Amino acid sequence: MNKTIVLLFLLTIGFMSCKNSEKEIDKLGIAKIYYEVLDQSNVSGIEILLADSLLTKETEYNYEQTFSKKQYVEWLKWDSVFDPAYKILKIEQDDDIVKAEISKMDRRITFLHKEPIVTTQIIRFDNDKITSIETTKYVVFNDSAFVKKRDELVNWIAKNHPELNGFIHDQTKTGGMNYLKAIELYENKK
Repeated sequence: MNKTIVLLFLLTIGFMSCKNSEKEIDKLGIAKIYYEVLDQSNVSGIEILLADSLLTKETEYNYEQTFSKKQYVEWLKWDSVFDPAYKILKIEQDDDIVKAEISKMDRRITFLHKEPIVTTQIIRFDNDKITSIETTKYVVFNDSAFVKKRDELVNWIAKNHPELNGFIHDQTKTGGMNYLKAIELYENKK
């Protein structure tokens, strides 16, 4: 963990020096660090990579949300509860954007989907800060199985553990812990 923080610190210094020179900013390097930070659930590491706000889009679902940096940090804390594993399958820089194919697996996805979710994403920047992440395609995602299992979980919790109602919408660390507890209760119901 300390090695990662030192690496991020050195990269930040490097990015800042690039800002003051004629050199091109290494957007591909920033994107790779972003996915590594997600994989490690490194809250302090994410803050130096993002602009003051981050626009997230899901093209196939016509959905977008803008996070403040603080809100995205809270989302990362939620995500960390599920012990995520992010893997870069493909990544390339195309002019001022980075295109990536990403695999994500965690305890929630294992329960709802049984296999990693694979997406293609586009990352946009303002200088050396990430300003938006657009999920352009779900390469591997069984939407109907995911939604069916999620609905079964929500309905079972509503009947058997109403004290956990609302866990599905609470994207804070506490909400993530409640989500995980709901999964565990559901799996051990017999």
